[in-house]
Amino acid sequence: MPRMRHSPEQILGKLREVEVALAHGETVGRAVKQIGVTEQTYYRWRNEYGGLSIDQAKRLKQLEKENARLKRAVADLTLDKLFLKEAAEGNF
Repeated sequence: MPRMRHSPEQILGKLREVEVALAHGETVGRAVKQIGVTEQTYYRWRNEYGGLSIDQAKRLKQLEKENARLKRAVADLTLDKLFLKEAAEGNF
């Protein structure tokens, strides 16, 4: 079964569904089964998205993408610098 990616809005909606189910006396296992994820995924989502609004969750994902892009750029520039340094020293 292919892995499904959830949007921040879907994640927050599912977290709210679990909260409602837990308030009605259901166990965590049954509640997460109803939303179609594992308990581990539920706890990871709760740690990452718990207490966030939809706008904040969207912004968090946007910043994570930007951060990953910048890290790749820094890694590329670091490699370029090392190659140029080696070439300048004559160690090629």
